[in-house]
Amino acid sequence: MITVLGAGAFGTALAISLSRSGPVTLWARDGDHASEMALTRDNARRLPGVTLPETITVTPDLGSLAPGSPVLLAVPMQQLRGLLKEFGAALGNSRPVACCKGMELETGLGPCRIIEELVPGAQPAILTGPSFAGDIARGLPTALTLACAEPELGRELQQELTTPNIRVYRTTDTIGAELGGALKNVIAIACGAAMGAGLGESARAALMTRGFAEMNRMAVALGARADTLAGLSGFGDLVLTCTSEQSRNTRFGMALGREEAFDAGITVEGSATARAVETRAAALGLEMPITQAVSGLIDRRLGVGEAMEMLLSRPLREE
Repeated sequence: MITVLGAGAFGTALAISLSRSGPVTLWARDGDHASEMALTRDNARRLPGVTLPETITVTPDLGSLAPGSPVLLAVPMQQLRGLLKEFGAALGNSRPVACCKGMELETGLGPCRIIEELVPGAQPAILTGPSFAGDIARGLPTALTLACAEPELGRELQQELTTPNIRVYRTTDTIGAELGGALKNVIAIACGAAMGAGLGESARAALMTRGFAEMNRMAVALGARADTLAGLSGFGDLVLTCTSEQSRNTRFGMALGREEAFDAGITVEGSATARAVETRAAALGLEMPITQAVSGLIDRRLGVGEAMEMLLSRPLREE
């Protein structure tokens, strides 16, 4: 039995896809939300228009987990620590798999490191890559990366989490997979801001390219492999997130570029991650000019024109 913690759009989509291969438990913190989904077989609040198969059990009660069962943690990155503080003991005999992307604002840690800290004895994994919840839920083909430092556990999870429409690739580089998913959100905000301000697709292409260089710079400095960033969890996710308005980070950036308000109820992982990355980069002595510009935009220290002027006026150099 696979359990998905988090009944947001992505958690619901994963549960739907996984339920095509067997029973799945979908946990929702809000009891009313869980009852509503169980009754209507629809997650109208987060992923409307997609029917929940009868093989999904929706519940607000985590209950007891079967020893060794996969548990997918599909909650926003900044809520992961709180969830694990509450349920870490119950997860001790399971196989936790992070499905969130980002860097914790207070500590600069990624999800696998937080799981290691709060679930003693756990060997964490992360499932990440270019994917939109709606595509997964509708059965459209998607490829993801499963990163786990322990190779045999990684092979087991790869088999269990592959579905008719999700092809899972495997790596042992958890640091690279974490950082690819986190850093691409920051670059997506920058690209969205450029498009929102009417700076054009050439500017977006430049930001994606130089942003990818920034992603590699930090990832390698923190011990990741460059080839991981060139794969689904880095380059692949960057392309999807920066080029589609389905991306919340891109839409948030577009609102910044247009100087419009953005719905505070929508989770934008790249916002907190940009601040965390800026702090971490400064401590490591890394140049991350796009990240610094995004952080300045979010904090209203910079306007889009000032941010672009700052980037364009940097010293000329070889690529």
